[in-house]
Amino acid sequence: MGSRFYDAPIDDYLPQNGNRGYRVSRYELDLNYKVASNRLAGRAVITAVTTAERPRFSLDLSQALPVSKVLVNGSKSVKYTHQRGKLTVTPRERIPAGGILQLVVQYAGAPKPVRGPWGEVGWEELTEGSLVASQPNGAASWFPCDDHPSSKASYRISITTDTPYYTLANGELVGKQTKAGQTTWVYEQTEPMASYLATVQIGRYRRHQLTDRNAPVPIHAVLPTSLRAAFDHDFARQPEMMAVFSDLFGPYPFQSYSVVVTEDELEIPIEAQGISVFGANHCDGRRGAERLVAHELAHQWFGNSLTIQHWCDIWLHEGFACYAEWIWSEAAHGPTADQLARATWHTLHREPQNIVIGDPGPTLMFDDRVYKRGALTLHTLRLELGDTAFFRLIRDWTARHRHASVSTEEFTDLVGHYSVTPMQPLWQDWLYSEPLPPLPPIGGNARHWGQNTR
Repeated sequence: MGSRFYDAPIDDYLPQNGNRGYRVSRYELDLNYKVASNRLAGRAVITAVTTAERPRFSLDLSQALPVSKVLVNGSKSVKYTHQRGKLTVTPRERIPAGGILQLVVQYAGAPKPVRGPWGEVGWEELTEGSLVASQPNGAASWFPCDDHPSSKASYRISITTDTPYYTLANGELVGKQTKAGQTTWVYEQTEPMASYLATVQIGRYRRHQLTDRNAPVPIHAVLPTSLRAAFDHDFARQPEMMAVFSDLFGPYPFQSYSVVVTEDELEIPIEAQGISVFGANHCDGRRGAERLVAHELAHQWFGNSLTIQHWCDIWLHEGFACYAEWIWSEAAHGPTADQLARATWHTLHREPQNIVIGDPGPTLMFDDRVYKRGALTLHTLRLELGDTAFFRLIRDWTARHRHASVSTEEFTDLVGHYSVTPMQPLWQDWLYSEPLPPLPPIGGNARHWGQNTR
């Protein structure tokens, strides 16, 4: 039997996801995708270090992608089983703890999203092309992986598809070759990345650089030509947004930032590492989605560079990204963060008081109250500490854990270094109790963002 039958779950929110006995350091994916027939053929080379000597090792991989061959450490094909979303491999020889485990997996099939309590996530067909939106457990819909946010690795992603299509993946484009009507795109993601943040975007797109050569962070748009005019208006303030967030949150954590807009409409935007994906409906010519533009950009710090160790701490992603919306509004001379916080508090006060955002449970982990109450928690902390200490804390948080995994306990411990009063009552009220606490009044320490945050 596979190891999943006698191992305790790595994460109670997704008990079937993640695997024990190794730590992946690198994925090298060679993919060939036929748009018209939705057929994906892949060869994955997964390099890991073992953490224990085990008779077998497992990977997460959808049953929609049958496996044809598995190699371990260069050996001839080895025994494997592929059942219920787990590819379980038995090496010919035992590998001691601390040894190299290199798995080569060949597979092919018609990729489709993974069904779960949060709908369908993963590889999804568009009218012309495809997108990948894997949060929280959809990475296995297109490649074999250790599909858990605490498992971060570097990636090389090579995708071959029909030449009319533009293909984007995480990291920097390091190679592109066209031959016989097919184009191969090769991307290198050097910074560690969780599997759910890995993505491929394919469509009839064109790429545009939105910043000049001297900009500290290159920003690109990848979208259909028909949406360019509306995009140029709706997303025009991204460079200013990047400057505000880099000042307040610390340096942007990746080499560049790309925004994809699909021809199809999407219910919600999607974050990936170094990339955000919006639907055509988010280009309305009126900046109607600018709040979401700020939210997705903020995830590059909170979620992508700093990634939670367990899904129960999801507020560390979504609460921060939601609070960034309010920070941007204030910086852009709209309603202040405090005005938005108090309006949000009144809205939440009328809703059921039956969620603990520090551990909301799997069915409620993407509940809007996790986002909004998470943001209110941060605003309360800002009022308690004052702007200077609050934003120094945030920059310290992003610097200490850059490209690493984080927990609520690590955040609350760090806050203790910035406060002269015990903060445990704040965490108990806001993160671990159901009733919505009152917002503190604006005290002598609190002031608007634009006055002085350094």
